Amino acid sequence: MGCYECCMRCLGGVPYASLVATLLCFSGIALFCGCGHQALTETERLIETYFARNLQDYITLAYLIQYFQYIIYGLASFFFLYCIVLLAEGFYTTSAMKQTFGEFRSTVCGRCLSSTFIAVTYILAVIWLLVFALSALPVYFFYNMDATCHTIDDLTETPTSINQLCIDARQYGLLPWNAIPGKACGMTLSNVCKTREFFLTYDLYIAAFAGAGITLLALVHYSTHLAVTQVLLRRQQQHQRRKESNQLALFGNLLKDRNGNLCSPYAPSILDM
Repeated sequence: MGCYECCMRCLGGVPYASLVATLLCFSGIALFCGCGHQALTETERLIETYFARNLQDYITLAYLIQYFQYIIYGLASFFFLYCIVLLAEGFYTTSAMKQTFGEFRSTVCGRCLSSTFIAVTYILAVIWLLVFALSALPVYFFYNMDATCHTIDDLTETPTSINQLCIDARQYGLLPWNAIPGKACGMTLSNVCKTREFFLTYDLYIAAFAGAGITLLALVHYSTHLAVTQVLLRRQQQHQRRKESNQLALFGNLLKDRNGNLCSPYAPSILDM
């Protein structure tokens, strides 16, 4: 085998669909976990500085943020390992790998393993759809906050109307209802929106939301690719079985026509005699 044929065989064994899905999953999880972790830290700092004066008012939020950060660590580790396993499954289902290692999927264990991957990936996609929806909530909160600040900047000539424009963190469940002050109004809110912490937190939540969407796209891509691959392999197996049955039927008819005696078309060898 020449160098060109060897390279073509290696390139033919690359599961490009699984490779693209793996890269999407890695990038999406990196965005979601990295930006989400830092965004939670900045959110705690914003709440502590501008919306709550007493430690007891936001201690519950601080604990929740810490728990979510631990969950982010676990998600990053789990998806890193799971994407590698799915990529290995994609490599194994290519034609070059099947020629090298044999038809593993033709066994009952192989079909069960492939069905398990499809089911787990589909369940993960449904769960991640919920995560994707929840990750939009902080983006919505900061979007409302930014829109209110723009309205305040447009109404600077009427201070009475400005003081009526507020963002209440208690309405979003971030603080208890007895938290003081719990909200920011007027020029105080406008000054908050001009800080570096606000812009950084807003951008981080947008990046985390985009990462969640990319991860959801990768999971849907995985599940679709695995399902289509399994369907194609089943069709190939059915075609192979149909071909073998036709060959057996042809052999049986030939044997019947020859009255049970089949002779070789080649001349007998001296060694056979």
